[in-house]
Amino acid sequence: AESAKPASAADFVRQHAVTAQRAAAETGIPAEFMISQAALETGWGRREILHADGSSSHNLFGIKATASWKGPVAEVTTTEFIDGQPQKVTARFRAYSSYAESFADYARLMKTSPRYAPVIAQGGTVSGFAQNLQRAGYATDPAYADKLTRVINTTLRLQRSQA
Repeated sequence: AESAKPASAADFVRQHAVTAQRAAAETGIPAEFMISQAALETGWGRREILHADGSSSHNLFGIKATASWKGPVAEVTTTEFIDGQPQKVTARFRAYSSYAESFADYARLMKTSPRYAPVIAQGGTVSGFAQNLQRAGYATDPAYADKLTRVINTTLRLQRSQA
């Protein structure tokens, strides 16, 4: 099933390869970068955002449900960094019917939000992509860019070993 937890990081990469390629064609962001960001946000698919009934929200990117979001939501406790300190808060996250929908919404967000224009414009290098995402305020974790850079490098290694 699509919502089955991947057995390994390599399985996670394989599971999302096709959908990430579609999003890459739309955004110009390398598929590996997006798969890696999904891996960072979900612990390689093992810590997904769940609905109260335990079903998957299919939200691979930790995208919050702001006032403009008209779709379904999942409300969960998450860690946000406020003034540099980790704090538990309840947040509303977007929920999707599939992982493909999650990738498509992420691609739309990256392409249409002015705040992510620098990410798209300079998405070519691993550290450039990660640093620009952090600078644009994608996550509150001050170590987000460093963590994402490490995960992207892992994803690239996994893909090379499967080639």
